[in-house]
This record gives sequence, C-alpha cells and structure tokens, in this order.
Amino acid sequence: MRKISTGFIYFFGALGGLLFGYDTGVISGAILFIQKQLHLGSWQQGFVVSAVLLGAILGAAIIGPSSDKYGRKKLLLLSSIIFFIGAIGSAFSPDFWTLIISRIILGMAVGAASALIPTYLAELAPANKRGGISSLFQLMVMTGILLAYITNYTFSGIYTGWRWMLGFAAIPAVLLFFGGLILPESPRFLVKENKDKEAEEVLLNMNNNDKDAVNAELLQIKEQAKIKSGGWSELFSKFARPSLIIGIGIFNVIVTAIAVAIMDKIDRTKMLTVGAVGMGISLFIMSFAMKFSGKSSSAAIICVIALTIYIAFFSATWGPVMWVMIGEVFPLNIRGLGNSFSSVINWAANMLVSLTFPSLLDLFGTGSLFIIYGLLCFISIWFVHKYVFETRNRSLEEIEAKLRQKSNEN
Repeated sequence: MRKISTGFIYFFGALGGLLFGYDTGVISGAILFIQKQLHLGSWQQGFVVSAVLLGAILGAAIIGPSSDKYGRKKLLLLSSIIFFIGAIGSAFSPDFWTLIISRIILGMAVGAASALIPTYLAELAPANKRGGISSLFQLMVMTGILLAYITNYTFSGIYTGWRWMLGFAAIPAVLLFFGGLILPESPRFLVKENKDKEAEEVLLNMNNNDKDAVNAELLQIKEQAKIKSGGWSELFSKFARPSLIIGIGIFNVIVTAIAVAIMDKIDRTKMLTVGAVGMGISLFIMSFAMKFSGKSSSAAIICVIALTIYIAFFSATWGPVMWVMIGEVFPLNIRGLGNSFSSVINWAANMLVSLTFPSLLDLFGTGSLFIIYGLLCFISIWFVHKYVFETRNRSLEEIEAKLRQKSNEN
C-alpha cells in the first residue's frame, strides 16, 4: 500500500457527512419553489420532504450487513453513486412522482452514510484519536447544512433555482467517488477476509509506523475476527441489549416523518409547548428513577421508557419544528444569512451540551442533572409564549410583516 495522507483519508472518509447534511437541509428552501412549479398540495409537500426519511430507513437497514459482506470502501463508493443519481434525478424531475422516487434514492444514500461513515472512521482511527476523528462526521453534517442554506440563498432568485439547489449535491458526490477510489479498506474487514498483510499496512499508515501499537491492535482485531457473525438471536440477547436499546433510538426518524405529515395541521407554538411539557416530564421521571430507585432492574426499565418518550416528543415537535421555523421566520433580504447563522448556532449548542455533559454529570450527579435539563424544558415554554409567534398557514410575506410589526411595537 502506498503512503496516503491521514488527513486525506479522514477528509474523504467523512465527506459523506457533508452530503448527508446538505441533502437533508436543502429541501427546506427548495420546497418553497417546488410547490409552486409542480403545483403541490400540503400532503404532497410533506411527502417530498419526508421521502428522504423513508429512503434513509432503507439505506441504513441495508448498509450494515452489506458492508460486513463487501467491505466499507466498496459501500462508500456505492453510496457516492447513489448520492449522484439521487441528486441528478431530483434536479431534473419533471413531475411529483419522479421527484419522490429520486428523493427516496437520495435518502438511501443518506441512511447508508449515517450507518457506514462513523463506523469506517472509527475503524481507521487510532484509539487515542477515535473520538475526535469520529466527530468529523458531525462536523461534515453541520457544514453540509450550512452549504445547503448558502446554496438556497444563491439560487433563490432564479425561476428554476430549486433544480440547481437539489442538483448541486452531485458535485461533492463526484468528489467522494474519486476520493473513495484512493481510500484504504477498513483493517477490520481486511482481517476478516484473511488479508492480514494489507491490514497491517493500513494500520501502519494510520499509526505513523508505530509497529508496537500496530502489532497490539492487529492481535486484538484477529481475536475479534474469530467471533462468528451474529444473527437475530444474538442481537436480542442480554449481552447486546444495551446496544439494541440505543439502536431503537432510530425510531425518531419515523416519529419525525409523522411530525412532517401533521406540521401544517397543528400550530407550531402548540407543538413546541406540548413537546416541551412531554420532554420535561420524561426527564423528571428519568431523574426520579435514577435518584430514588437505586440500581434495580425496574429503575432501568423506567429510565429506558422515559428516554424513549423524551426522544419521541423531541422528534415529533422541537426537532422538525425548529428547522421549519428557521426556514420561515427570517426576512427575505437576510433569509440565507439568517438560516446559515441559526444552523451554526444550533449545532454549536449541540456540541456545547455534549462537551459539558460529563463535567456537569460529575458536578451535579445523574439524578439532579436531568432535573436541571427538565426545568430548562419548562423555561422554554415561557420563551415560546413570550417571543415566538405563530407561522402556520401564513405566507412568508405575512410572517415578515408580523416581524416588522413586533419590531415597531418594541
């Protein structure tokens, strides 16, 4: 194996995250023009938006076992091809159903990227760098969303601008494909395929030729590779149950799809209020179970149920509503800038919560910390009622007029 820059490997390995973020974010601006040119009703608009989610479920479900069989690199290349086909198909769609099919194809690549890329990066990165390298995927997702809003703003003045918005994703898809041709295969997969020498070369490249570290890691990989691939019985075993519970969080995609369907039937502010109440109560229940029920199995079950309820309320309300309102509330002359800024702030806030959580956990303890988070949920209700005005069934111009009215009142 020829020497390849680790920076190059990590960049192109995570590049699918940019496509992930771009293709999920770009529709918020494009749908405003699509609905006019293709004469879509509210149900059809919801279907165009959520078609990617349907494809994502399929892509995520298929990619795992496929990458175990054919390798991470091949599936990464396949994902780039699917991204390209979906992007070009969406851009040139002459009617509603062609657009839906193209968006589902695109969603399959999104789902594939979400399942494949974190695994690929984690398998390549040395143990002492794994956290930082794996987070590159999230950084790429954030960058993709930001790029989507910039593209939306750039092409918003063109009659067929939505086609350019959707088709622009083909460019990074091409870059991902040609960059992927040079990327190495995962050393874990190579060992499974009895290609130990190639695996060692990859590990040496990723570990700056630290032979001692590579030999130790290669030994561990070989031990893991001896374990027979598991099936459904292993998945639902007690051993794998914690991982399964985390995986069930994927159901928030389904909940989000439902939220998209009802988004224009229920006031935004009502959805935010109900979501905050549900999240706050579920956090209080989780905190109570942790604080007063010890380490009993019943407490663990209560915590899992409370966490599931929290995810459901977030995915059905604050998750999708926030992105919808970001696309609605900014005046036309600063809409692209406002959308970009809001996205950056949102992802920065997510990063801040993740960074501070371990420290706050040590400071307050598990039970008390979730009470604080629950109180923040109820504070958000006050914020919604004081500062957020309803945007449902209002044109963007009416929303802008409302903004100016509130500005004059203050």
